[in-house]
Amino acid sequence: MRHKQKIVKRELRKIYITEEERYKIEKKLKDKKTLPQISEELDIKYNTLYKEVKRGTVIQRDTHLRDIKMYKADYAQLIYDNSVANRGRGLKIGADDEMVEYIETMIKDQKYSPQALIYQAKKDNLPFSDKLCFKTIYNYLDKKLFKNISNKDLPQKKDDGRKKKSKKRKVALNNIKGKSIEKRPAYIDNREEYGHWEMDTVYSAKESGKSCLLVLSERMMREEIIIKISSRKSISVTNALDALEKEIGTRAFKKKFKTITCDNGVEFLNSDKIENSKYGKGKRTQLYYCHPFSSFERGTNENINKMIRRFFPKGTNFDMVTKKQIKMVESWINNYPREMFDGLSSNEMKNQLLMVA
Repeated sequence: MRHKQKIVKRELRKIYITEEERYKIEKKLKDKKTLPQISEELDIKYNTLYKEVKRGTVIQRDTHLRDIKMYKADYAQLIYDNSVANRGRGLKIGADDEMVEYIETMIKDQKYSPQALIYQAKKDNLPFSDKLCFKTIYNYLDKKLFKNISNKDLPQKKDDGRKKKSKKRKVALNNIKGKSIEKRPAYIDNREEYGHWEMDTVYSAKESGKSCLLVLSERMMREEIIIKISSRKSISVTNALDALEKEIGTRAFKKKFKTITCDNGVEFLNSDKIENSKYGKGKRTQLYYCHPFSSFERGTNENINKMIRRFFPKGTNFDMVTKKQIKMVESWINNYPREMFDGLSSNEMKNQLLMVA
């Protein structure tokens, strides 16, 4: 059975243009730059740039009395300022073209939730950010008032309210050697110290490629590390961690990865290889194993895996996914505005922690 491959190809570009950027666009057009080149250099979505140039183009006469079409930044800004002034107070969200385009693009193309896109709009100081309300966006989606998006485009569907049956905890019969999560220090549950991670694999369908993703999720900051590995074998996992230790250094690895919690999958059963340093002496981390059928004990992993699946849905052949595409998704996750951090991203939280330290 063949599965459709949905590989990340699009770049996550801006869809809002500032006055300063309008003058940059004018200069680059005078320098004979093409729209795709300008889109790349200014990190602006191509469709947004195309509409902007079309709106801001005027006809002027040269010294030979010939009519020439030319984009003028001051004229484009005047059109924008007038459109903002004419909107009036209390205008509905559907009457604001820039706002509607922003919402549609952020949900459909950049895979943001309504709540996350509101945080991002406020960070970017967009003029309509104070008008945005995530409940209104959900209501408009329910009423099918958006032209280009619907509830189907939401990154995560609403809970149906039914309680899922939970399986009782059992001893992992295939992993008697490993240290149980029951022995993990209780303070780690508080998420008040950086350096405690959860580990899992995101893999292809059985009929497709052997490659998969090794994902590491930090419990306090929700920082994410995604590594493509060749298979779901223990040697692939240890090779990836060895490479990471070599890249950042043994001392930095021990400081960054104080503990790692994972399930009892076959790829994680070689605890000695995972825990012990390849380039230094002794342990580089402490590994803990969850109870069988208890994915909630790795809740951070599970939630972030859903974010990864927005880009790499089930059935994706990871043999066909490039490292560049994986790093783009990793960066997207680490820069995603989070409600638990009042709209800050994992990277912003981490930077705050470094400033305090």
